[in-house]
Amino acid sequence: MIEEGRGDTRTRILEVAAKMIAADPGEDVSLRAICAEVGVKMPTLYHFFGNKKGLLEAVVERGFDLYLSEKESHESTGDPIQDLREGWDAHVAFGVANPGFYTLMYGKIRPGYSPAAQSRPSEILRGITAKAEQQGRLVVPSARAAAHILATNIGVTLRMIVLAKEDWELSNSIREGVLSAITGTSAMDSQRSVIHQVLDYANGRPEVLGTEETAMLSAWLRRLSNE
Repeated sequence: MIEEGRGDTRTRILEVAAKMIAADPGEDVSLRAICAEVGVKMPTLYHFFGNKKGLLEAVVERGFDLYLSEKESHESTGDPIQDLREGWDAHVAFGVANPGFYTLMYGKIRPGYSPAAQSRPSEILRGITAKAEQQGRLVVPSARAAAHILATNIGVTLRMIVLAKEDWELSNSIREGVLSAITGTSAMDSQRSVIHQVLDYANGRPEVLGTEETAMLSAWLRRLSNE
């Protein structure tokens, strides 16, 4: 969650605007109310953003900057399908934690328009699906796979925001359904794949857990894989 009272005046205005948008989704945010909350005069807001449209666009840009900084802090697992899985979870978590930013980033609908900043995370997603396609892991073109993931990922996140209730069971179920659709594998196949990855990792580095512990873990994982 974004901490209040931090950063310079411009950043503070953006954070307060996002907070007010989240408090009254769908309502017209008041510039005077934002200024009163921050403790500045209207000319200060106009100095930084020009007008309300400029402020809202800056809130969107700020939201994507925060979102991408969080994504970049996560290292790739080395497996594009697992990266898609973890990217999905990170996307939902960001939206739930920052509803004011997120509703402007992905929930403000105008036919034929999408914020320029939206292209940045979309390019990252397409890069991951392109890698999966190169490895022969997809049954649909990589661009189509990215579209499937983005559309459903946004839908799940907005649903949680609208209901003000986290539903990770639903999110996980839809996530695995989408991954199954683009890879042509069932959820069970995906689970077995993860189990086998852990098996390979553990047996390739027995010194991490110790020989006996690695053997025990391997036995348990093989039993789970056979269920």
